Amino acid sequence: MKIKTLATTLLLSSSLLTTSMVQAADYILDTKGMHAFVQFRVQHLGYSWLYGRFNEFDGKFSYNEKAPEKATVSVTINTASVDSNHAERDKHLRSDDFLNVEKHPKATFESTSYKPNGDGTATLEGNLTLNGVTKPLSLAVSEIGAGDDPWGGYRRGFEATTSFKMADFDITKNLGPASTDVEMTLSIEGIRQ
Repeated sequence: MKIKTLATTLLLSSSLLTTSMVQAADYILDTKGMHAFVQFRVQHLGYSWLYGRFNEFDGKFSYNEKAPEKATVSVTINTASVDSNHAERDKHLRSDDFLNVEKHPKATFESTSYKPNGDGTATLEGNLTLNGVTKPLSLAVSEIGAGDDPWGGYRRGFEATTSFKMADFDITKNLGPASTDVEMTLSIEGIRQ
C-alpha cells in the first residue's frame, strides 16, 4: 500500500514539475535601462521622412518557448512624451491636430493573438487605442534573441513593425497625399521576472 502511495506521489510531483517547466515566463520591458524603443516615421510632404519616438512608455509580455502561440503583450505609451527632435513640432504633435494629449494622455496596445511562422518571425494581432479610438492592428514580429545578462538576469528581445492610417484614429490634419500613413517600430528587450 505504501509503495502504491509513494508511486502516486512521485507521479503527481513529476506531473506538476513538468507543468511548471512549460509555463510561460513573464517579462517587463527594460525602459529603465532604455533597452526598449517605440519609434515612428511619416513622410514629410512626400520629400523626406520625419522620424520620432515616445520617450515614456512601459509594458510587459509573456512568452513560452514550448508554446509561443500563447504569447501576450501589453504596452502603455505616454503620448505627451513624443519627441521628433524639434520642440515646436512636438508642441504641434501634442495638440488636438494630432495626439490630443490633454484629452488622451495614454495610448495602449493589447495583444489578441500571436502566430509564429516557425522561422523566428510571427504576426502579432491586437488592439491599438490612440487618440481615444480603438482599432485592430497587425504587427510583423522578428525574434532577436534571448539569454542571460551580465547582471544575473535573463532577457528576451523582439522587434515589431506596423503601419496605419492616421485618419483611422481620428487624426485628420491634412499633410498631403504622401503623408497619410504612420510607420511604427517597437524594439523591445524584456527582463524575465
